[in-house]
Amino acid sequence: MSLGRAGGRRWTRVAVLGLLLVASGCNSNQSVTNPATTPASDIATLWWAMFAGAMVIFALVLGLLVLAYVRRGRPGSGGDDRGPYRVILGGGLAAPIVVLSILFIFVIRVMPAVSAPPPGSTKLTVDVIGHQWFWEVRYPGTAAVTANEIHIPARTPVNLVARTADVIHSFWVPRLNRKIDMIPGRTNRIELDAPQTGVYPGQCSEFCGLEHADMGLEVVVQTPAAFRAWLADQARPARAPTTPQELQGRQVFLTASCADCHTIRGTPAVGRAGPDLTHVGSRQTIAALTLPNTPSSLFDWITNPQLYKPGARMPGFASLPASTRRALVAYLESLT
Repeated sequence: MSLGRAGGRRWTRVAVLGLLLVASGCNSNQSVTNPATTPASDIATLWWAMFAGAMVIFALVLGLLVLAYVRRGRPGSGGDDRGPYRVILGGGLAAPIVVLSILFIFVIRVMPAVSAPPPGSTKLTVDVIGHQWFWEVRYPGTAAVTANEIHIPARTPVNLVARTADVIHSFWVPRLNRKIDMIPGRTNRIELDAPQTGVYPGQCSEFCGLEHADMGLEVVVQTPAAFRAWLADQARPARAPTTPQELQGRQVFLTASCADCHTIRGTPAVGRAGPDLTHVGSRQTIAALTLPNTPSSLFDWITNPQLYKPGARMPGFASLPASTRRALVAYLESLT
């Protein structure tokens, strides 16, 4: 008896812990159940409807199992008892058909809301290219290029065009809209139309290699005026160094292997393997949200990136003197 009570208490703790985890996920800033737009709200409604439907079918199946257990071993009645057959047909066949039909109606209702925007229906297009393991962001018609931060204006439909530069990725910002796959040789589109300013985190949701879990992104929604100012700044070439340390850092960047992989517009560096660093100092994070963009974090990242993102294609520069690395950090942080 005591063993039974102990087992019951253990399962109760597990159930409570599971409910707490679900509740914390529902309140997350990256949760499908915390929508910020109409399409995301429709997706959340569909999610809850599917959850309710699954619970109904689960209850029916469980009820049939209990009924079978209760009736086990009872003698038949000469083949005239049709009760079990009615229960099986009703609970095991008819009820699931009804539930799935209702869910199908929900799906049909949600599909138009999450479809790609019709051509010419949006005023702004943003190109997002997935790489192992960062996001390249371009604004057609301008020279602006950034990484891992997608800036868009509030209350403005945006046509997001998604492609991949290597393997399959999947773009997903749960609070704004559904996920879309990025398949080699294919282009996919989705509309982002955020009604309020704020920062909406996203993630690659298709396994794409060792550092898939550290391939995060942020959609930064600004007022239209703030967005126009930001876009104008991002379209400009990199600012020139103004201190001896920054001058040294630019020379290090151009003579070391940094320029082979990264672009800084306005300099001879035109590498395409890594993120564009023309305005890297204005970003909130580095390495696809892995580290905050602070001088100390950037110094550590340059010294040994494999410590923070194993498998990253960036080599470390621990062989350079610390003063040289600090000069490189000073130059990069000045690129706002």
